[in-house]
Amino acid sequence: MTDYDSETGSLKIVASKGNKARMVYLGNGAKAAMTGWINVRGDKPGPLLYRIRKGGKIIPERLTDQAIWVILEKRFQQAKVKPFTPHDLRRTFAGEMLDAGVDLVTVQHLMGHASPVTTSRYDRRDEKTKMEAATKIHFPMG
Repeated sequence: MTDYDSETGSLKIVASKGNKARMVYLGNGAKAAMTGWINVRGDKPGPLLYRIRKGGKIIPERLTDQAIWVILEKRFQQAKVKPFTPHDLRRTFAGEMLDAGVDLVTVQHLMGHASPVTTSRYDRRDEKTKMEAATKIHFPMG
């Protein structure tokens, strides 16, 4: 709970790959969803995301990796879409950010990558996008 700032929507990720802490920001609907969850969860110290038993009983214990997989499986079945993994969500996040014009280094930091080369693997922009980018700078003639 102490790693989330509801004013700014900033969330400090402390237990991630490589044990490097980083700051991420919830925007749009994600911040509203987090506010809704905290209204249900309460503001007591402890893990930000709690377990919820069948029947809706909230258990003030940290979600496990396995619980995340179970939640995703339930959601892709409900949505009638092909199965996806937590990493697919990361890949989509990076691709969407790059597609929206966010620079590679900013996406690198949000993803927690040590190198922009790693982040560039998520770049799915096509030749048309590159061609359009080349027209954004004016080179005066003589």
